[in-house]
Amino acid sequence: MDRRDEKKMRFNTKLLHGESVKQYPYHATIPPISQVTAFQFDSAEEQEKVFTHRAPGYAYSRVGNPTVAAFEQRINELEGGNAAIACSSGMSAIALAMLNMLASGDEVIAGSGLYGGTIDLFRDLRNFGIGVKFVRHVTPEEVEPFINERTKLIYAEVIGNPGLDVLDIRAVSELAHCRGIPLMVDATTATPYLVQPLRLGADIVIHSSSKYINGGGNSISGVIVDGASFKWDFRRYPALSDFSRYGPLAYTIRLRTDTWENMGCCLSPFHAFMNVNGLETLGLRMERICSNAEKIAGALSELPGIQVNYPLLPDNPYRELAMKQFGGRGGGILTFRAGSREKAFRVLNHLKYIVKASNIGDVRTLAIHPASTLYINSDEERQHAAGVYEDTIRISTGIEDAEDLIEDLTEAIVAAG
Repeated sequence: MDRRDEKKMRFNTKLLHGESVKQYPYHATIPPISQVTAFQFDSAEEQEKVFTHRAPGYAYSRVGNPTVAAFEQRINELEGGNAAIACSSGMSAIALAMLNMLASGDEVIAGSGLYGGTIDLFRDLRNFGIGVKFVRHVTPEEVEPFINERTKLIYAEVIGNPGLDVLDIRAVSELAHCRGIPLMVDATTATPYLVQPLRLGADIVIHSSSKYINGGGNSISGVIVDGASFKWDFRRYPALSDFSRYGPLAYTIRLRTDTWENMGCCLSPFHAFMNVNGLETLGLRMERICSNAEKIAGALSELPGIQVNYPLLPDNPYRELAMKQFGGRGGGILTFRAGSREKAFRVLNHLKYIVKASNIGDVRTLAIHPASTLYINSDEERQHAAGVYEDTIRISTGIEDAEDLIEDLTEAIVAAG
């Protein structure tokens, strides 16, 4: 394929015909499942070269597998990165991405409105001597006062889950780079369909690919994408010093051959295969999901006594940024406050089509009460910082007909009194 045609491809075409979609064995249109533990070699010399990373190839599926590699290559191409590394879950991707570069005594600045599981992980990182400073909003104005000589990373979600704060990627990355700090973002809720953070200045992108990328709710997985554009100061980042000869590639090389390999958080070939299948319809699904979310948010905001949070609502403080950064789309999550915890439970229990489940990014619309589930380990102050209250309900929209979803929610709210 002519490189010029590759660059002209739009999102959905690239999903099916991008450079990484090569001619697979037997002319298959998707990669086969290499469901094996180990790979055989013709000679001991060849095996040695592959094991010592001096030749391409696969030796053991914990450290490399063709099906997993095919998934990684397709994600990397969509994000415009240098390399992608797939992990066994989104949480393992976040943990490995940080442990790959941080050491005891380092500090991270992060938004207080993060997903509850990520906040729990930060609590665990303190046991490794890694400190975390939380700011209410990850903006240059709020972050800069907390930067000191120990600050080694700024971490944020592109669209907060469930607070729905929208990160100004370009503005925060410019501040981070001026201070010699990388910006790592969790783009799970945005997906490459809404934005490619590396193109706006982010250095490392995380996805819980169990969500929108997979789309079918059938595989747990995560992926780390490195842009390899950050200029590492290896005196400030001693964890990467042994890989300094690779320059900007040091982060990826250490992650692939050291941190990720040694901690064993590999993705199974079968789940990689399921992700490749789901990925091919990402654009179509996100188009419908975003449309449904905007319609539902608009309809619920007209109901008396219901407070709705969605980035594209006229009175939302992030509307202008979302319109600009995401091309007029607001993502597939919205939240609303029912009035009380008891009423929120009654609303959830009355739903007919919408499924009560903790995932997001499914083809089905899902609902959950975050305060009693995702944020059970957070105190009230931390919950409120994340946009979670006793009466908050989070909706992850699917691809059903918007009219049916609006009727389902409206009837449940009315029935709940």
